[in-house]
Amino acid sequence: MTADTPTARTVLVTGGSRGIGLACARGFAADGHRVAVTFSSTPVDEAGLVAVKCDVTDAAQVEAAVAEVESQLGPVEVLVANAGVNRDGLLVRMSESDFTEVLDTNLTATWRLAKRTLPAMMKARWGRVIVVSSVGAYLGAPGQANYAASKAGLVGFARSLARELGSRNITFNVVAPGFVDTDMTQALTDEQRAGIVSQVPLGRYAKPEEIAAAVRFLASDDASYITGAVIPVDGGLGMGH
Repeated sequence: MTADTPTARTVLVTGGSRGIGLACARGFAADGHRVAVTFSSTPVDEAGLVAVKCDVTDAAQVEAAVAEVESQLGPVEVLVANAGVNRDGLLVRMSESDFTEVLDTNLTATWRLAKRTLPAMMKARWGRVIVVSSVGAYLGAPGQANYAASKAGLVGFARSLARELGSRNITFNVVAPGFVDTDMTQALTDEQRAGIVSQVPLGRYAKPEEIAAAVRFLASDDASYITGAVIPVDGGLGMGH
């Protein structure tokens, strides 16, 4: 490669079979990186993407998935922690399993993945970790105490590690999407979608590719002096928070 060509990196995107994760994976692949994605049920069958089945709440599966990526593509240099679930419900009706499963998938799994991939980054003295949070982390939402708590926890997690590992040239940043046009939001009624859009200053949903653009920037050499940041990609919905 020439001096002007970005270095090809090994990228792991969790929850990469659809939506934001798939948009991130496709973007990294188009940029010339070696890209692996995890999936829980529906595999990705696309040129340029290595699909690895992994339940991120299972430590043994996380270990096996990262080992498979390492064997096929090399040590993970860029981790995009995107896998997530929601189990919405009013607090007084929310079961303990609905609370703990959301935190396990959205927050604790990010800890598992970071712990497994960081040693190679530390050895190389270079790494990028980008976690996908949500505007709900700082706005909150009725019926989403579990989801908002898990997404807010990612901010404290990333910022703590930004301080812990900055001397190793490893950055940790957070992307906080607002309402994104995905399978989940497309299932809403027209009335529900209109009500959501009315809250957004830009007056529309985000495209998954717009979230992916922020993720790819934070993984790039151009973002080498950005760490511990929370980047909102929410059309202005959460401004001021």
